[in-house]
Amino acid sequence: MSNLYMADVLKLSANLIISRPMLFNTQIPLAERLRPKTIDAFIGQAHLLGENGPIRNIMSSGVLPSIVLWGPPGVGKTTLAQLIASSLDKPFVSISAVEAGVKEVRKVIESAKQYGQLILFIDEIHRFNKSQQDALLKAVELGSIKLIGATTENPSFEVISALLSRCQVYTLEAFGKAELQTLLDKALKEESVAKKDIQVDETEVLFRLSGGDGRKLLNLLELCIENGGDKLVINNALVEQLAQQRVAQYDKKGEQHYDIISAFIKSIRGSDPNASVYWLARMIEGGEDPKFIARRLLILASEDIGNANPTALVMANNCFQAINVIGYPECRIILSQTVIYLACSAKSNASYKAINEAQALVRKTGDLAVPLAIRNAPTKLMKELGYGEDYKYAHSHPGSFIDQEFMPEELSGNRLYDPQSNPREHKMREELKKKWGSRYKY
Repeated sequence: MSNLYMADVLKLSANLIISRPMLFNTQIPLAERLRPKTIDAFIGQAHLLGENGPIRNIMSSGVLPSIVLWGPPGVGKTTLAQLIASSLDKPFVSISAVEAGVKEVRKVIESAKQYGQLILFIDEIHRFNKSQQDALLKAVELGSIKLIGATTENPSFEVISALLSRCQVYTLEAFGKAELQTLLDKALKEESVAKKDIQVDETEVLFRLSGGDGRKLLNLLELCIENGGDKLVINNALVEQLAQQRVAQYDKKGEQHYDIISAFIKSIRGSDPNASVYWLARMIEGGEDPKFIARRLLILASEDIGNANPTALVMANNCFQAINVIGYPECRIILSQTVIYLACSAKSNASYKAINEAQALVRKTGDLAVPLAIRNAPTKLMKELGYGEDYKYAHSHPGSFIDQEFMPEELSGNRLYDPQSNPREHKMREELKKKWGSRYKY
């Protein structure tokens, strides 16, 4: 970004700009010192930045649509926004949805009128409510603002449809082992780090605790460096010991976001209401968005409980609706009630397994023909060709059931849904066995 443009943007409103120091010294966190300054120095996201990748094409063409960058923490969403803005040499304003409101958004929109067009980066855009997002609509539609939103949450749920329809969504992926190793090698060569005698003997715990988050990896490395002398050997035991000492602090900053939610879900799945409500409390105390928790409960209600207790999905959905009306602190009670109910419920992943197996079967067998008897026959020609000819209307038969083939001929008899051992699904299995006999081998 040219000095002229940076000066112009700083005049807009100082409280809207997140300025980032560029000096390389140890007072600046290692993750900040290693922030890439060019697109070629960016690690990972080859599907977006490789040859003919959509974001690389945006940067080379100079034509920027409004976009939303969706991905887990520590994979470069903010950095990518800065690099895009720099390559296009346009005024760039950065705000955080945690701190900004409608007033700040309108101030940016007014400023855009002076410059013709500017790029607005909104970090954690999922934290903007509907009215805050509505305030952006007209400016984005007219093109006076090119929006770059960053979110760790599914934009389909968190970005209003009117704004989402005006944006391209690009998904960033968590770092794999290769990317984490590249980042670690780069960090060890950084000017102030390279002055120390550092030997990395083991990386398993370092990579595991990072959870694919590059910033977390660098924070853990920096933690090791801060607690070591000029000569340091990094191994699994050291990383685990230092990380455990900082657990409470990491939780306050959201560093263990994915570890905690994993423990939470596994505790409910394991039918332990005590552990479940403990991890819920950890998330509440850490300031976790209650909508994030409630969405995970919705998924769990189908994935891990399913037809063993269909009311679980109703409870989870009611919980999600309720916390949109009642926020903290009272919504913690609603979350607690739902979590305890789900933890105590019978469990079944039969629905989850069924759709996985069905999709795998579709990918394996391709587009098999629909049996003639159950095809739609809206025209005379289709009727003459036998479409729908042998279809048996279930409600015209006793018990609203008649044995007929609904699967493609090649897949006849394939059982995808396998009821599990709980009272409700046992009853379902008996009904299916009674209706289908040996066809599906229930």
